[in-house]
Amino acid sequence: MLVGYARVSTVGQSLEVQEEQLRAAGCERIYAEKRSGKSLDERVQLAEALAYVREGDTLVVTRLDRLARSMIDLRQTVDGLAAKGVTFRCLQQGAIDTTRSDGKLLLNILASFAEFEMDIRRERQKDGIEKAKANGVYKGRPPKLDGSKIVELHREGVGASDIARRLGVSRATVYRAIAPKEP
Repeated sequence: MLVGYARVSTVGQSLEVQEEQLRAAGCERIYAEKRSGKSLDERVQLAEALAYVREGDTLVVTRLDRLARSMIDLRQTVDGLAAKGVTFRCLQQGAIDTTRSDGKLLLNILASFAEFEMDIRRERQKDGIEKAKANGVYKGRPPKLDGSKIVELHREGVGASDIARRLGVSRATVYRAIAPKEP
């Protein structure tokens, strides 16, 4: 059985094109979700698809980045499928098919490029932030709380747990705000 998996990163994006391609490829069942691909942890539909497939099935995606964003995640997912006797097919990017040795080779090569691209993007972002900081434009994430409200409540005799609960912060944040400052 061919089982499809489709994913887009944001709620505003459409799954329609991927679902059409998966149906055209012969997928009898399709799992689809609108989730970021950075982590496998919160992708409920992917977990369901991986649990559903059985020996002799093939998991199909339209592009590699729909399944995983890192070489490690991709290898773990594909290796997990292989251990169950399930093959993997990617419709685009050279029609990767792990039933063939050249498909396995291509899978590893393309996954390495995808991970390299993500690393380069991360480095560019870091460089941009450093340049913005040097120019005084980027000051980082503003603090959620300036601490004065915590100190005020503490002076009124409110306990750390109550302050944390009222302001929606951790007790550690409260203790940091009320700790004596070194000169």
